[in-house]
Amino acid sequence: MNHLERFIAAMDYQPVDRVPNWEMGVWPQTKDRWEQEGLDVSRFHWQWFPGEARLGLDPKEFILFHKHLIPGFEYEVYEENDRTITFRDDLGRVRRALKEGSVGGARMSMDTYLDFPVKTMDDWRDIKRRLDPTSPERYEPNWDVLRVAGWRLRQHPLIFGPNTATEGFYWFAREMMGTEGLSYAFFDQPDLIHDMMEHRADFLIEAGRPILEKTTIEYIILAEDMAMKNGPLLSPRTYKKFIYPRLKRVVDFYKSHGTRYVGVDTDGNPEALIPLLMDAGVDFLWPLERAADQDPIRLRKTFGRSLRLWGAVDKRVLVQGPAAIDAHLQSFIPLIEEGGFIPTIDHTVPPDVSWANFQYYLQQKEKLLRGVL
Repeated sequence: MNHLERFIAAMDYQPVDRVPNWEMGVWPQTKDRWEQEGLDVSRFHWQWFPGEARLGLDPKEFILFHKHLIPGFEYEVYEENDRTITFRDDLGRVRRALKEGSVGGARMSMDTYLDFPVKTMDDWRDIKRRLDPTSPERYEPNWDVLRVAGWRLRQHPLIFGPNTATEGFYWFAREMMGTEGLSYAFFDQPDLIHDMMEHRADFLIEAGRPILEKTTIEYIILAEDMAMKNGPLLSPRTYKKFIYPRLKRVVDFYKSHGTRYVGVDTDGNPEALIPLLMDAGVDFLWPLERAADQDPIRLRKTFGRSLRLWGAVDKRVLVQGPAAIDAHLQSFIPLIEEGGFIPTIDHTVPPDVSWANFQYYLQQKEKLLRGVL
């Protein structure tokens, strides 16, 4: 089977020679650790979403799309000392970042968000003018001449937008307002939120339209991150009122233009919202964070085969060594046999994982994917 045939068969519960082998990537701090442990880091390109042949990771192709504001806000430093830096980013958010442990701009801890660009409808109008989905700057130059012929002959999955480029509804609004501001605005400024959600649906549809007029794609994944460990950051009632009808409109558009699957990327525990996602036409969920009790065996029993499952490999287990890794991977055998499941680590690999343990994980996972573990 080629990579495209294998992916479609796995998603559609058909026989496969093996399940696709995908991973998300590693922290820059992890890469540094592995180099100190003797790995020649120049062997790999470290962008694992499109694959990494030297690690056995299968290829995928992501159609370039820039999500950013055009024009963006100008970067500005407000305060800096030996320990922290406070700055405004290109989205207009004011953040305080801890310098200690940073590698290549990646922090060891999340920034503290101090201010956000949208508080009122007038603020939102200023942001909207920066979000023309058809701006030529959003696409690879001459993509219709350079890429379309190859896309039509592809033997690997083709996806619209790099990871997180296709921000969904909650993710986008949270970036503009912050979690607290958005939570209040659902109740205090419903007209503003309705307008943001409607605009987001229009943006996602019009961004994809030029591409889908030239080629089909295998999937689009909407980045949402709308849950924490114990549940979603908004209730099903709020989701159904503000997001569900817009999500359904986006899903219907993409599927009516030849897209096979639509997925949602969210950390945490989104289970209370999964029935609404499925009713809107969402086909898969990823990455199934184990620290939030996202057990794929239980999720399959609860939601059935209509919900495909990606991820679910507990990154914390990789620290524990070969015996724990073997036991963890063996727990996935029923899902591998059934189909509709692509195991990956449930986020990027943190720096407490040794190169030896990660190599062992890849070796044993390859056996799992072939059904011989």
